[in-house]
Amino acid sequence: MGNIGHVESLWRYPVKSMRGEQIAEAFLGFAGVYGDRLYAFRDAAAQKGFPFLTGREQEGMLLYQPKFRHPDRAGAPPNLADAEKIAPGATPVYGTPADLAVDVEAPSGQTLAVDDPALLAMLSEGLDERHSLFLQRSERAVTDCRPVSLFSLQTVQQLGNEVGLTLDKRCFRANIYASFEAMSGFAEDALVGRRLQVGSKAVIAVMDRDPRCKMITLDPNTAEARPEVLRRVAQAHDGKAGLYGVVLIEGTIRSGDDIRALD
Repeated sequence: MGNIGHVESLWRYPVKSMRGEQIAEAFLGFAGVYGDRLYAFRDAAAQKGFPFLTGREQEGMLLYQPKFRHPDRAGAPPNLADAEKIAPGATPVYGTPADLAVDVEAPSGQTLAVDDPALLAMLSEGLDERHSLFLQRSERAVTDCRPVSLFSLQTVQQLGNEVGLTLDKRCFRANIYASFEAMSGFAEDALVGRRLQVGSKAVIAVMDRDPRCKMITLDPNTAEARPEVLRRVAQAHDGKAGLYGVVLIEGTIRSGDDIRALD
């Protein structure tokens, strides 16, 4: 099938359910985008299968901005170049906790380390006593289902037209925002079960359409909910929008890279 579009922008989310950051390039490994969702807040009141606090329960989480303390060390595994020289390409290792330390800017403007008890107290405000929180750090992305998410600008536009709103693509919290110039909104659903090459090396297997929840209704600037967005997705699109994928071949991807369908 060949080229079907290009990467419009790349995003990662150092702390699950907090604001993301746009990045020019990303190492796409078997665990997902390097530095993505390394931290999450576990919630004693959450279900065992998904034990995290998110914007579904605490909408204001979206207004907290995580930042890597050492951005020069957070772009890719420290041994990436050496690992790639070992045929057929050894799997690189993640950086140390010090390399990937995260600070969080609260809506008040105050900046705290992600493990500061004061941040935990802020996130607990307004929750009842059942919601006992503690920080979890993971060596892989704490994603909902699959390690990579992709969303097309065409689907953002179509869904906005369907609900009569101008939607911000950031509502959909994807890693890869793609422009599929010759495809209409939701046409990427046909890519499920296919392999996509992004850039010169990385290959993703598209596994599923992405089941959506309240998160897509939250304005990324205000955290205000617009329930009509999720209602429309549920009624017209089987409750799904965007794609989930797994990484078959690791590699560095960049904004502007071509996206090719391999089968």
